[in-house]
Amino acid sequence: MGRTVILIIEDDLEIQDMLVFAFATEGWKLIMTKSGEEGLDVLKSITVDCILLDIMLPKMDGLKVLKKIRAIDNLKNVPIILTTAKGEELDIVIGLELGADDYVVKPYSPKVLIARIRTVLRRLEEAKEIVLDVIEQGSLKIDLLRHTAFDGDKVLELSATEFALLQYFLSHPDRVFSRNQLITALHGGDYPVTERSIDVQILALRKKLGESGNLIETIRGIGYRFKGS
Repeated sequence: MGRTVILIIEDDLEIQDMLVFAFATEGWKLIMTKSGEEGLDVLKSITVDCILLDIMLPKMDGLKVLKKIRAIDNLKNVPIILTTAKGEELDIVIGLELGADDYVVKPYSPKVLIARIRTVLRRLEEAKEIVLDVIEQGSLKIDLLRHTAFDGDKVLELSATEFALLQYFLSHPDRVFSRNQLITALHGGDYPVTERSIDVQILALRKKLGESGNLIETIRGIGYRFKGS
């Protein structure tokens, strides 16, 4: 297995230098770019395992870059972690709706960022190692080996987090989960994600599922349940 490749789209050179130093012991290959345009050019020719994307970029902002990345077929499932100095809920919500898998607010701890990267990478590796190839409920199906989701014959274009959510729901039909339980299942314990964030991710998943999105039921005062077949 080759080295893990991390694309960092960040225009602040001091932060770039800090990340190079902080990631030195991880053994990752880092590709640094200063703009969204440069990052998109890199993605045309290089396969990456994770993208760190700053929202406040010159010319094309990070949210526009995110949208363009998710429109590329072979990049729909690449984990994307947003970095932002704003820390405003609206920016985070928009980023998650556009397909980001996670976010960190500047100034952030490099150790926290490393933990977030490890989490999204581990989630993808665990999906590849699962013995069961296919999970189905009604018209919904996920192929774990190909990391592809279907509603009938239609391929669903899901982000890595949306795929993980659907996999979890299909694997546990008719069980009620609190928002915190879902966060823990996806990211591990003590993960600093707001309940509002999981609501946004489920809303985005429902939209992509179309009529099948109604199978994800809101349980008032508790959380969510997937209605099994």
